[in-house]
Amino acid sequence: MQQPVEISLSVNGVPYQRAVEPRLLLSDFLRHDLRLTGTHVGCEHGVCGACTVMVDGESVRSCLVLAVQADGAEVGTVEGLAAKDGTLHPLQQAFRDAHGLQCGFCTPGILMSMIPFLRDEPSPDEHTIREALSGNLCRCTGYQNIVEAVQLAAERAAAGSAG
Repeated sequence: MQQPVEISLSVNGVPYQRAVEPRLLLSDFLRHDLRLTGTHVGCEHGVCGACTVMVDGESVRSCLVLAVQADGAEVGTVEGLAAKDGTLHPLQQAFRDAHGLQCGFCTPGILMSMIPFLRDEPSPDEHTIREALSGNLCRCTGYQNIVEAVQLAAERAAAGSAG
């Protein structure tokens, strides 16, 4: 058995320091060590996108990243999106308003994929959104309401920055 490795990272703005097994996946660290169960694990092969989190502002599949690789990083999970008072993040609100979820299993990964996407592509068309969503599998919705939710969030952000 390998010796634990000391890591320090920030998750949703909260600093953590832990000794972890070198083989521990970031998804397991978040879910089991920190009890942040909003990060879902589906395929465990990086295909479904359910485990997507942000590491230093970029979307990553947490089932493909070792916790030790996140040492020194800022990690964002779905639990960190809403404000402390419970106000939803604008993308979460758009998903609610556009009925962009059903069972909800894929939703955290989609949200964590779309936040950096909208940052980099503030005025996407439907084709571009569908292309960006291609790494996130949803078995319930057929994606139309998800696409509409992402479009709604982009439109609201544009209207807010114009005013």
